Amino acid sequence: MTYPVSVTVEPLIENRNRLTTFFRFFLAIPHIILVGGAGIGFASSGSRNDSTWSFGEGGLLGAVAGFLAIVSWFTIVFAGIHIVGIRQFCAFYLRWQTRARAYLMLLQDQYPPFGDAPYPTSFDIVDPQGRRDRLTVAFRLILAIPHFLILVFLFVAWGLTTILAWFTILFTGAYPRGMYDFSVGVMRWILRVEAYMMLLVDDYPPFSLT
Repeated sequence: MTYPVSVTVEPLIENRNRLTTFFRFFLAIPHIILVGGAGIGFASSGSRNDSTWSFGEGGLLGAVAGFLAIVSWFTIVFAGIHIVGIRQFCAFYLRWQTRARAYLMLLQDQYPPFGDAPYPTSFDIVDPQGRRDRLTVAFRLILAIPHFLILVFLFVAWGLTTILAWFTILFTGAYPRGMYDFSVGVMRWILRVEAYMMLLVDDYPPFSLT
């Protein structure tokens, strides 16, 4: 069965914009402030023994989406209801973050819009049908641990690949196809897990880059 979260990227391999690639991080700062960066962060409360990995949430809108995901956990577990407005906001956040992430990680050269607008990278989600699975929602954080462990290593590889791609684009004007496909695959994997953790879907994410 097709997973209810899909990420579509129009490949951009040749004739890359070397100038915007060189300054990509700085150009992406407004989006990073609003929706975060590449998709994984390390949060600490100040104690070495009280730190947690957080995937995806970032920026001002990400903080709101993270809080709303907690609210949704209570409404789904205790009432079986996912408030429509909350769901729409979280999906909006992930769509925006997908476009900003694709730009930051050199998958696209076109500057991403602020909000919803056509872009050569898209995030789509199919709403769950019928009653929500309260049991898997209740234990969502625990169920996602295998993905967290794998994504830590994938994200490190993604970062190294993107750095190498940055140099390659500057010198050749092209993003090697194999590295590009890997980068798209990691982004797709992260977004599926994000949607699962934000309670937008109940289907368990596949362990796959495709």
